[in-house]
Amino acid sequence: MALHCPECGFVNPAGANYCQKCGAFLTDESRPGTTTAQYDLGETSESEQVATDSQTQPDGPSLVIRTGGRAGDSFTLDGERFSIGRDAESDVFLDDVTVSRNHAVVVRRTDGLYIDDLGSLNGSYVNRRRIESHKLVDGDELQIGKYKLTFLER
Repeated sequence: MALHCPECGFVNPAGANYCQKCGAFLTDESRPGTTTAQYDLGETSESEQVATDSQTQPDGPSLVIRTGGRAGDSFTLDGERFSIGRDAESDVFLDDVTVSRNHAVVVRRTDGLYIDDLGSLNGSYVNRRRIESHKLVDGDELQIGKYKLTFLER
């Protein structure tokens, strides 16, 4: 059964967690007849159900990885500087040879968040255009190496 995005109305394939067009989280309301349960091991080593409403989506601007082995991972952009690269110390660690060690950075400026390419070999792209610096707006599609990410301004 196809899933309709509650934000933009895009029809997504069954089983999708995030909208392929805008990156919005596909809520339980967009999945009729399905529920999610999370379990935790208690002190007696028996599983105990954890209420899922205690888990909330991050507040504020974020990046959601849309492709690759880490698809669905979300990163809240709550600092002044947010590094993206193949270096294990990067805030968004993308482990692939198509990504430079220090590929790009998201920086907070007086008029908003910007992504700046750091001279990477393969470049940084926003909405399929190669950029050196770009002011991010809600729904922007970033491409860093083989990874596609969506910028969400929540």
